[in-house]
Amino acid sequence: MAEKVVITSGSNQPIVKIGHYTLGATLGVGTFGKVKIGEHQLTKHKVAVKILNRQKIKSLDVVGKIRREIQNLKLFRHPHIIKLYQVISTPTDIFMIMEYVSGGELFDYIVKRGKLQEHEARRFFQQIISGVDYCHRHMIVHRDLKPENLLLDHNMHVKIADFGLSNMMMDGEFLRTSCGSPNYAAPEVISGKLYAGPEVDVWSCGVILYALLCGTLPFDDEHVPTLFRKIKSGIFPIPEYLNKSVVSLLCMMLQVDPMKRATIEDVKKHEWFQKDLPGYLFPSPVEQVITDSSVIDTEAISEVCDKFGVKEHEVHNALLSGDPHDQLAIAYHLIIDNKRIADEAAKAEIKDFYVASNSPPAAAEPSRPHPERIAPHPHPQQDKARGTPVKRAKWHLGIRSQSKPNDIMLEVFRAMKALDYEWKVINPYHVRVRTLNKMTEKYVKMSLQLYQVDYKSYLLDFKSLSGEKEDMEEEAASPMVAAPPPPPPTAPQGHHTMEFFEMCAALIIQLAR
Repeated sequence: MAEKVVITSGSNQPIVKIGHYTLGATLGVGTFGKVKIGEHQLTKHKVAVKILNRQKIKSLDVVGKIRREIQNLKLFRHPHIIKLYQVISTPTDIFMIMEYVSGGELFDYIVKRGKLQEHEARRFFQQIISGVDYCHRHMIVHRDLKPENLLLDHNMHVKIADFGLSNMMMDGEFLRTSCGSPNYAAPEVISGKLYAGPEVDVWSCGVILYALLCGTLPFDDEHVPTLFRKIKSGIFPIPEYLNKSVVSLLCMMLQVDPMKRATIEDVKKHEWFQKDLPGYLFPSPVEQVITDSSVIDTEAISEVCDKFGVKEHEVHNALLSGDPHDQLAIAYHLIIDNKRIADEAAKAEIKDFYVASNSPPAAAEPSRPHPERIAPHPHPQQDKARGTPVKRAKWHLGIRSQSKPNDIMLEVFRAMKALDYEWKVINPYHVRVRTLNKMTEKYVKMSLQLYQVDYKSYLLDFKSLSGEKEDMEEEAASPMVAAPPPPPPTAPQGHHTMEFFEMCAALIIQLAR
């Protein structure tokens, strides 16, 4: 399917458009062309646009192989594999519209930091093996796995890139092209046996694991024949700081004989690999069916309808048609993936939350988090004042949301301002609020704190503070925002249950507007 490239003149530089995408700065230059950043004109989501020059591809006689590989990549949907959304053809170039990843190459990350901590190396390696396993189950062998082809997103999650395009073109002729590194190649590949099964990827993954743990390569030499001899010998240095468990895994993966080499299943079952293994990386067959099935996201459907001015049934028909060039289907998948990225970013913010308790954060017990929460972010006061374990509340008054934590708190601040409440920020997700009861001339006070309920849901908890001694003392030391001096108490402070509920109701109503 060919789509015209449109070039419009701006005030400074021309704007290049391909299909529904506006092309921006160059991200990198490859063997067959450039990779540019792009933006979908309607959804405004960023993509990476890989431009393959037809003339260069034709001269290498690999057009058919690229076409088949592109069709395979379109089917891939895995959290640690770069997604291919669309292919746009013109008479001179092929434009591959791919997932945009902003964190750079794993290679640069290793070069900058040297050897990684074992737990960080394991996390990267688990994600890589999950993606490679997914490829093998879909009958695809990468054959060019190396840190340069492993990208990192903004959350430092691995994304496997450059699927097959370089090594499928080589067909094992490793020395006849510059778009591959012999340091990561299996002995059978450099021996000219043209072996291209899963064992080749396992060897490359073993070399990558060694690089993560040691900051160097197991087989390296500037003299290529000497390098090949080292690879074929399978003998590599083992630093003393590596524990026995990971050494055994490395030795299993870097076996010269492909028949004796570990399989992906062997790697997955290894004790070192199994430690702290996230469940989502290797879902059960039932979970996999659910993940791969066409579960429709109604919010994404609504957004497509709004952006394109179409009806819901038109979007449903586009998704069911299976047409890879349908703009409604492409926009839908862009929105879904960007929502996933936003969810991952929100999960990464969890470390900024504080533990829930019936006392101020300073007295919270870090090792005993609230049942609805995960471990809290370290806080200077928490380290100094461990205190005695506090009793956790069984019930919570609050409202739940699936918005981003920062967005939730922004709405809370807007609502408090609209109600003329006064507040003091304890931390970004915890504020103390008060309002003056003009009848009694006393403050009604409460605490608002945001908790995480599950991987994408949050609870804004309401807690009464009226009459709490520690709260009054803290307020005296640090006045609330825009708060005038409090009037002298005319009567003993009581438990203002109804006033607290009225305050909660007013805030909830304001948030619902």
